[in-house]
Amino acid sequence: MSNTRKATNTDWANTPERSNMLLLRIMTWISLHLGRRFSRVVLHLIASYFLLFSPTSRAASRDYLTRIFGYTPRWRDLYRHFFTFASTIHDRLYLVNRRFDLFDFDVHGIEMLHKLLDEGNGLFLLGAHLGSFEVINSLAVKHTDLRVAMLMYQENAQKINATLNAINPNMTHDIIGLGHIDSMIQVSERLDDGYMVGILADRSPAMNDAHYAVEILGSDVNLPSGPLRMAALLKRPVVFMTGLYLGGNRYAIHFDTLADFSNISRADRPAALHAASHRYAELINQYCHKAPYNWFNFFDFWKSSPAKGSNKP
Repeated sequence: MSNTRKATNTDWANTPERSNMLLLRIMTWISLHLGRRFSRVVLHLIASYFLLFSPTSRAASRDYLTRIFGYTPRWRDLYRHFFTFASTIHDRLYLVNRRFDLFDFDVHGIEMLHKLLDEGNGLFLLGAHLGSFEVINSLAVKHTDLRVAMLMYQENAQKINATLNAINPNMTHDIIGLGHIDSMIQVSERLDDGYMVGILADRSPAMNDAHYAVEILGSDVNLPSGPLRMAALLKRPVVFMTGLYLGGNRYAIHFDTLADFSNISRADRPAALHAASHRYAELINQYCHKAPYNWFNFFDFWKSSPAKGSNKP
């Protein structure tokens, strides 16, 4: 029997945004005019700055890496974590400008993805703040038969649109903002047109959102139930996605089957959601261990553990 709870891990939604458009435009100019190799030198300064002067993010990194490695991480481990995050943000500048020639992409699961899309019903792509979503979108840009629409909370949608416009005014993303009356209609229309609708399903900005209790890296956490419930309501398959940064110019893009709600009856839906939520958590665990420095939740992700004695979904 599934059990949903109110979450309290909304710290990330209340964290002030440190970047600004002027800095982003300067970094964009340096990156595009002086090249990726030279501009990556600046990343070391940026990663060092945030490591030294962001105690909350540093504490979150230390907690996460301790869970992964089983020992207290050294400063160089923390630095590598921050630098990996900075690298994916930096590479976004090139990906948005379609400089795919700069990167080496190793793609896994693309055949399965095409097979599901050939059925003509579209699908949901569920990811987490693990690796780079932009490399997933870049794969769709390179392969014109793949189309992606990103579903996100309205405030985040406005921020990312402004950010992408600052990087490349000619580059547009298909973004659906949550919170509108017609949001579900827009999602359904994209799916009917054969789109992949992507959503990062490991965070929720609202304290009163319904959540599932699952285990990630040895501790219980609350994950928002909305993304999976939406897929179940619209009777679509769900694929897990992640674009892991492996260092240098290398990324590994993974697609894994997560759930298929296409023919699930209403009576069987709770059990299917139960299985899907745990499958999602298992895949997060798997890829965190595969590429440990790609976890980009720099807040106390495990703060809102479910109360003892609560039933998990």
